[in-house]
Amino acid sequence: MQWETVIGLEIHAQLSTRSKIFSGSATTFGAEANTQASLVDLAMPGTLPVLNEEAVRMACKFGLAIDANIAPRNVFARKNYFYPDLPKGYQTSQMDHPIVGKGHLDITLEDGTVKRVGITRAHLEEDAGKSLHEDFHGMSGIDLNRAGTPLLEIVSEPDIRSAKEAVAYVKAIHALVRYLGICDGNMAEGSLRCDCNVSVRPKGQAEFGTRAEIKNVNSFRFIEKAINHEVQRQIDLIEEGGKVVQETRLYDPNKDETRSMRSKEEANDYRYFPCPDLLPVVIEPSFLDALRNELPELPDQKRERFQSAFGLSAYDASVLSASREMADYFEKVQGICGDAKLAANWVMGELSSLLNKDGLEIEQSPVSAEQLGGMILRIKDNTISGKIAKMVFEAMANGEGSADQIIEAKGLKQVTDSGAIESMLDEMLAANADQVEQYRAADEAKRGKMFGFFVGQAMKASKGKANPQQVNELLKKKLES
Repeated sequence: MQWETVIGLEIHAQLSTRSKIFSGSATTFGAEANTQASLVDLAMPGTLPVLNEEAVRMACKFGLAIDANIAPRNVFARKNYFYPDLPKGYQTSQMDHPIVGKGHLDITLEDGTVKRVGITRAHLEEDAGKSLHEDFHGMSGIDLNRAGTPLLEIVSEPDIRSAKEAVAYVKAIHALVRYLGICDGNMAEGSLRCDCNVSVRPKGQAEFGTRAEIKNVNSFRFIEKAINHEVQRQIDLIEEGGKVVQETRLYDPNKDETRSMRSKEEANDYRYFPCPDLLPVVIEPSFLDALRNELPELPDQKRERFQSAFGLSAYDASVLSASREMADYFEKVQGICGDAKLAANWVMGELSSLLNKDGLEIEQSPVSAEQLGGMILRIKDNTISGKIAKMVFEAMANGEGSADQIIEAKGLKQVTDSGAIESMLDEMLAANADQVEQYRAADEAKRGKMFGFFVGQAMKASKGKANPQQVNELLKKKLES
């Protein structure tokens, strides 16, 4: 039997506000346990929440960016459940009246096709605290620093059909919230977490299968692995005569498997009701108009501009616009050197390789955009060859200065004097007289292969400093004369 995968994702993006959603407590990551929890966060009697306007502003920006309906009136509700890291006994969230309604996001798949994924809603809520199970001698500790941190929960339609599509969607959300400046997207610190709702059904069947929810997956790689494992688990279970039960599961990356956390009824009875301490939020049209004017160029818009303005391929434009920082770096390099294709090649090639090897983000690059742009100028004016440029780039990465300083200090300037190159070629050909005779006696097909030998010898003799184009032209004339 052929099976179809159906996936819906719930992404929790921590909003980059300086204070919590209902209190003035700081949201800085990594603070000592329980040092960023106020009386409001601890739910002490007599305390009242005050809504953080910046969180509302950020949620509306997201809604505008996904072309969503933004509710002119939205309401906070209490989601009641009991857990040690939830001191209030309820989570303040939004249920029937979320701030952001239906929207969509277009994702680019590996084969270059574009797919539209529907977004059901995005609502504001507060985060819970964190239970700690290590170093407490059989007991658990509670850190409430995270309690009350503002979250935007982004809920997709069940439009995703594979793990790779899911990763493409999460990457698109990740890029979007960073472009908007509403979330730093740091998955390792929990700033962006994903719950994956996964089910399978026989191909062609309209009715959805029973889904399992994989909670709190915090990396693109783990999202793909967790979904793939869960899909195979469900298929194997059904084909062996079993039934998938609706439940919450946890992905264990060490064992590459999902395991059951708790069963989940068709609808949990959280006893939602409007929060009596918070008034409905009214969004004025003028507020949205002002925000619309503040929106930056978004990833899709930037990708299209890179293609139309710079003549880049769809692939290159997609890679370079994947993050705002990468796009900004590329545009600085291009602005200095005036050659978009060369700039793209170096940013996506040598620079990305260096960053990957050292585990660095582009903001931490040891080679600045100004340095790289300056080096590409030296390639363009034939001061250095592409091969020498790699030596210069490595020296810049090691902190040895600008391209001009390195070229001067190491004597790397390319030899473009035709007379000097001819003299060097004459010496090289004289030293390889036998190969010259073989070349001249060979047919055209063999000559093509043998020519590379002479080019290599010439570049070796010049220590890579001779202009490759001139070497090729002069060498061909000499060998055929």
